[in-house]
Amino acid sequence: MSIVRAKSNDKMGPVDFWMELDRASPRSLQRQLKDNISLAIVEGRLAPNTVMPASRRMAQQLEISRNTVVLAYSALVEDGYLKARERSGYYVNPEVIENIVRVDQKANENLGSPSESFDWSDKLVLQASKARNIVKPSNWRDYKFCFVYGQLDPEIFPVQHWRKCWRDAVGVREINDWSQDLIDRDDPLLVAQIRQRILPRRGLWVDESQILVTVGAQNALYIALRLLLNREKTFGIEEPGYPDARNIAQLFTDNIQALPIDGKGLKLSPKLKQCDVVFATPGHQSPTTVTMPRLRRQKLLQAAEENDFFILEDDYEAETNYLGAPLPAMMSEAKNGRVIYIGSLSKTLAPGLRLGYLVGSPEFIREARALRRLIMRHPPANNQRAAAYFLSRGHHESLLRVLVRANKNKRRILLESLAQHLPDWSVAENNGGSSVWITGPDGLDARELARICQKHEVLIEPGNIHFMLPGRPYNQFRLGYTSIAAKDINDGVQRLAECASSM
Repeated sequence: MSIVRAKSNDKMGPVDFWMELDRASPRSLQRQLKDNISLAIVEGRLAPNTVMPASRRMAQQLEISRNTVVLAYSALVEDGYLKARERSGYYVNPEVIENIVRVDQKANENLGSPSESFDWSDKLVLQASKARNIVKPSNWRDYKFCFVYGQLDPEIFPVQHWRKCWRDAVGVREINDWSQDLIDRDDPLLVAQIRQRILPRRGLWVDESQILVTVGAQNALYIALRLLLNREKTFGIEEPGYPDARNIAQLFTDNIQALPIDGKGLKLSPKLKQCDVVFATPGHQSPTTVTMPRLRRQKLLQAAEENDFFILEDDYEAETNYLGAPLPAMMSEAKNGRVIYIGSLSKTLAPGLRLGYLVGSPEFIREARALRRLIMRHPPANNQRAAAYFLSRGHHESLLRVLVRANKNKRRILLESLAQHLPDWSVAENNGGSSVWITGPDGLDARELARICQKHEVLIEPGNIHFMLPGRPYNQFRLGYTSIAAKDINDGVQRLAECASSM
């Protein structure tokens, strides 16, 4: 932390303000300097027309190069925070704060404080924070043996290809194209790539009117359930199943039916007859990863026809099969729009990109598009265009090949390590995906195991969160292997075994 002295232009003498530069930060010193000065101006710590220290003097006070200061000043002039006057230096541009509301800071100190006179629990009609959900440390990247699910290996992501696609997406002509309000439309190039490159790999050939781009699979699931459920409808979900599908459904109905699974995925139980909507993960059952065979898929589709229920097919990680070609999507054999398909680029491209898609009958997609407009109009168009370029240039197919090869190797190492260090523990049949489902001894509490492991740099995910019914087992857990380095897997499993033996 350093004090920088600037000269006021209103005869009030010099002005001092704090400046903090972190030399260990990945952000450049030039960027930090620019951000510090712009924040000081906006917050009123640097008044209009204040004369900034000369670049040489500023550099000496902060012990940085003069060139860093010159570049920061130039950027601030370009952004309108400073004005340059010949032979006079740099001044704070008074226009920056003309439209900023000024209030007494002390008068606002108690806004939103715990001393409020009412209880929010009595005012909120929905408390989503109380839903049972997966929780992992925010600093999960800091753990050496990170077996969390759903994250990518940064060593695999094609940074250069993505940066090139992003640069092309922010060209002048491109900005003029996507910066307009699309209202409820999607980027036509991205829709074309989903239609021509992604869906045919799953055995799906559909019209553009059957595709809606969403902010990830989660958003697609919310939209679909909002359209299909009400308080009289019954939602069926696999047990164990995807927690957020259960949580979203509970926003719209109290009638949640837990549907049993076995080593072939969702079972054809009599409970299906009670359902109006069934959420299924046939490619890799979530969370056990088992694959539903074709004959059972056909019988499930037949049951949907006979009992008049819809199937929401979440086809996550369907292309990551390591023991043979993946089965086509269940939707490819469906009739009469009975199946609504949910897909995402999160598991292959990047979770943070938040791009997914809904596929259904034109009538359903028309209503889904209208609902999405009420929620967010459309996903960010710049992200859509960059992703469209990434797909159109073949980078996604190349990335898939790399992911399958890397994850197949990691899966092999993980299974061998489990057989070596935890030979008596059961591993669910696994043909692909990016995780394995473990069942430990009857007396094991995976929640306690996770707490012990975390103290020893190992992160695992207890499995009880995936169960809905009372009497849920606590001796099951999930190990993801995408974000951990292959060389660390065996040591991580060994440490996991040591933690288990210490319980």
